[in-house]
Amino acid sequence: MRILVVEDEIGLADAIGAILTKEKYIVDIANDGRTGLDYALTGGYDCILLDIMLPKMNGLDVLTYLRVREVETPVLLLTAKSGTDDKIKGLDCGADDYLTKPFAMGELLARVRAMTRRKGVTPDINPKYKDITLDLKKGAIICGVNSIVLGRKEFQMMELLVSKAGQIVTKEDFVKKVWGNDDDSEYNNVEVYISFLRKKLQLLHSVVQIKTRRGIGYCLDGGMI
Repeated sequence: MRILVVEDEIGLADAIGAILTKEKYIVDIANDGRTGLDYALTGGYDCILLDIMLPKMNGLDVLTYLRVREVETPVLLLTAKSGTDDKIKGLDCGADDYLTKPFAMGELLARVRAMTRRKGVTPDINPKYKDITLDLKKGAIICGVNSIVLGRKEFQMMELLVSKAGQIVTKEDFVKKVWGNDDDSEYNNVEVYISFLRKKLQLLHSVVQIKTRRGIGYCLDGGMI
């Protein structure tokens, strides 16, 4: 099950991400409203935890835009505002639930479970390409009877490549999706992690290769299988 956390308090966002990951959720984090909206519009999430007071675009505007675009992913609003009027406004914008800061992580987990049950969320379908399958729950690549557990960033990059199989994924796409910013210092990291993924595909004896399109980006190549 995949959850998007949109929270500009980096320490809190990381703490929520760690707790959810421990509970076997796949977690993406965005630290501003604009990036959070871009992630949410992919429609690939079972639940969104959305702060209201965000830079670049506030949470209520993000939520309103999602509902206008008919994105029905359950949304739990996180905010320091506890007034009744604020809660009503959030729910009227299309939120499914509302949690006031500070909150206990146990309560957060209970709210997430309740929301996904109400919406009848179905189990994740593990993405596949040629002879590999991505195990969303374990964060692993499976090839035949063999599997390798990936690091979080490795898995996010591999998932992006599989989701765009047949297309080129640019370095900008990776930086935005995996690192969540436009810092040029992260561009070299893309090459490093691509190298890691290539070695792991080789260890699995997969036919899948990650090809470089010089000056553009990377794409998957599955040979003749």
